[in-house]
Amino acid sequence: MERTIDVITTVNEWYWYLPLTILVLSGIVYTIWSKGAQIRLFGEMVRVIKEPSLVMENGRKGLSSFQAFTISAAARVGTGNVAGVAIAITLGGPGAVFWMWMLALIGAATSFVESTLGQLYKFKDRDSYRGGPAYYISRGLGKRWPAVLFAVVTIITYGLVFNTVQANTIADSISNSVGNTEPLFLAGIGVAVAALLALVIFGGVRRIAHVTQVLVPVLALSYVGLGLVVVALNIPEVPGMVWLIIENAFGFREVVAGGLGAALLHGMQRGLYSNEAGMGSIPNVSATAAVSHPAKQGLVQSLGVYFDTLLICSMTAFIILLAEPDFGEREGATLTQHALSVQFGDWAIHFLTVVIFILAFSSLLGNYYIGYANLEFLTRSPRALLWFRLAIIGCAFLGSIAALDLVWEMANLTMGIMVLINLLAIAPLAVITFRLLDHYVAQRKQGLDPTFAVAEMPELKGVECWGHENESEPTRAQ
Repeated sequence: MERTIDVITTVNEWYWYLPLTILVLSGIVYTIWSKGAQIRLFGEMVRVIKEPSLVMENGRKGLSSFQAFTISAAARVGTGNVAGVAIAITLGGPGAVFWMWMLALIGAATSFVESTLGQLYKFKDRDSYRGGPAYYISRGLGKRWPAVLFAVVTIITYGLVFNTVQANTIADSISNSVGNTEPLFLAGIGVAVAALLALVIFGGVRRIAHVTQVLVPVLALSYVGLGLVVVALNIPEVPGMVWLIIENAFGFREVVAGGLGAALLHGMQRGLYSNEAGMGSIPNVSATAAVSHPAKQGLVQSLGVYFDTLLICSMTAFIILLAEPDFGEREGATLTQHALSVQFGDWAIHFLTVVIFILAFSSLLGNYYIGYANLEFLTRSPRALLWFRLAIIGCAFLGSIAALDLVWEMANLTMGIMVLINLLAIAPLAVITFRLLDHYVAQRKQGLDPTFAVAEMPELKGVECWGHENESEPTRAQ
């Protein structure tokens, strides 16, 4: 087992510089190209997320921007925010936090591009819309085999590997909370998680949306509130903590393994795992929303990057760094739990266990939907869907008893492959995204609530869902 972990770790260390380089360069290019749209249109992001959903072609009310946002947040806000940040600090030092922030700021531009494309190239599903990179690769680029490759990698990454990570963190936090690491106890946790997951995933995307739109905001806000209390209790130490993050980010001082290379690599890896900007996962969710203009979901999902990294991940980093724990003794969720117990006592360990469970469970649901959307791209076979669901449930069990190092290194490997395929795919399609952005902004300058119909850009190929149902005149924005 140790040999396997070492091999995968070595591959990741060499391979990851390629997708990270392309990710950073893409984010910079898209930021310049859009004139910093992910920053200057922040107010518009907040306005759009509050809009009600439209009625679909079949007469049913579609998913709203907020519901699509909560499904994507369910996939984003999970173990990456609690265990992932802790691992980044353990391996890369406090400077890893700075690079997580930087990746979020430029990554929001990439998220805008891919999520807008996800909306543009969506198509009508049974009870919602469906889309994502596999769809805009095949329809927008007219390339079938890269779309199939992306779908297969996504099914493996989200359906299997990432859900193993989520279950692993649930088991790790619960066992730390009750002080029981016996294999039989961990197996019992796995059975319970798998059973709960099965109850939800057999109910379809609407049940997932209903569950996540309640769970995610409540738990995320409660966790942020706890983090703010920690900051308030340690106000005198906050300036020193911020300086520690900055100086370690640029290698001014070694902290654990926190040289510049380690801080940058692990910070960006964990930041990407957390906010998923550019990975190609969130466009699968952004496509589900019934909105009047594709750019609206691009804006909403850019806001999701900020919500995830600049808010939730920062709270975890502050909790850990203000407690000044010994980074070498603990890792993952247990490090965050220990840091909270330093501030509030042992009850905080149990509180964070509940938070981790619900956040990770909501991520299981979001990950399932992303895998499902890509399976449906490959086949509509009910038997294939059944086997996929059973595999998801099985991974939830296996993750509870698997080794932490192996699980996270496998996640790093498959995630890197997804990123590379998606970034290469959206590069030639980005020009369409920014035409849509200009189209959107022009209507907003007139005080209108923007709408889009493909008849306005008839040269676009492979677009299905932007026809007559969206050809009404724009209305005045509220």
